[in-house]
Amino acid sequence: MLQMNVKLVGLDQASMVPVVILSDAEERYYVPVVVGPAEANAIAIVLEGVDTPRPLTHDLLLSTINQLGAVVDRIVITELKDDVYYARIILTRNGQRIELDARPSDSIALALRAGAPIYVSEQIVTESAMPKPAEDPELEAFREFLENLSPDDFRKQQ
Repeated sequence: MLQMNVKLVGLDQASMVPVVILSDAEERYYVPVVVGPAEANAIAIVLEGVDTPRPLTHDLLLSTINQLGAVVDRIVITELKDDVYYARIILTRNGQRIELDARPSDSIALALRAGAPIYVSEQIVTESAMPKPAEDPELEAFREFLENLSPDDFRKQQ
């Protein structure tokens, strides 16, 4: 298992569907997870620190879990079958481990609210993660050049 963080929530430019991008701490791998609009919103709200006047569904779920004496230990995106991701929510209650089947989008939204870690199986990282693009030395040099550019550089030298 590889621990990952939510890097961003956005729209896939080709299909215009919401996507959550997960990345490892070193940002070596990126795992794109297609989600529904409501789930994308539920995840983005937490990332942006937006307070809602009333609890949303994932807030209600977390409150229910806590009121029943359990805590969200972690979530695990376990497998990818026929282009569908599967996840498990791992709870702990009175020292007992409880596993719930869940959609990755709901699991991520809950994990963010609970402050619980997000894990992705090695199989998924191997099969569907996008490796970090290699650094291009020329592009990096050009960026450096642009950063050091000033308006005086465009004035005609006498």
